[in-house]
Amino acid sequence: MLNETQCRQFDERGFLILPGALVEDEVAILDAAVGDLAQRDGPEVAREADGSPHVIYGVHLWDGRIAALAGHPAIHEPARQLLGGRFFIHQSRLNLKQTGGSVVAWHQDFATYHRVDGIPEARGLVIGVLIDTVGAANAPVIVLPGSHRGGIVSEAVIDGAASDHEGAARYRYDISLATIARLAAAAEPEAVLGPAGTVFLMHANLVHGSSVNILPARRAIAYVNVSPCDNRGESFTRPEYYAARDFEPLELSPPDCLRRAQM
Repeated sequence: MLNETQCRQFDERGFLILPGALVEDEVAILDAAVGDLAQRDGPEVAREADGSPHVIYGVHLWDGRIAALAGHPAIHEPARQLLGGRFFIHQSRLNLKQTGGSVVAWHQDFATYHRVDGIPEARGLVIGVLIDTVGAANAPVIVLPGSHRGGIVSEAVIDGAASDHEGAARYRYDISLATIARLAAAAEPEAVLGPAGTVFLMHANLVHGSSVNILPARRAIAYVNVSPCDNRGESFTRPEYYAARDFEPLELSPPDCLRRAQM
């Protein structure tokens, strides 16, 4: 369970980093899932210019190991504590930062979830699991602490000229650098760093992005993004792998759920 200091930090800064949430063999199970999911060839896979996978959406729908991860106590318990009740999976995805791959422009996940999927209120969480160790050189997620308190950034737009517009950026409301300069004046950007097995939780309205991976190896993060059961979207304009059709509350799984899922 999160302590009082951690809960206060999340409220004030909009994110929380939990190193060591998953242990080595659990990370290995997720790494194997990455290898399998990277072989998919459907519309749920957004690709780099060279054809390599960049983002795979709806991964809890395609892989039992990711489905098990969503209920893992390291994710479920802090999420329920921060949300104050039961929740459903709005979207899962696997972000693969290939060497020299796409930049992910500054954005808020909730901007899309609200404007496109119809989720009414910014009460959800973006939950990331580092499957690879993330340092300064392999495109860590960069966040603007406290930016969740300002609501949706009204200046954000879908950029049809973005290099990844036909893939990951198709529904992403990018925030201009001029607006980022204004927001960053209130709090200096910070990188989400940690060893493989780290879990981080972000408020759905937190402004974040990432730059280029300059190391000769991929960087993988699995995301399970959740919303309280009374805060669901029903526009259904996007396929299910982008946005939930199943609003049943996510159940807490036993601590060995990942090990069971690989059997």
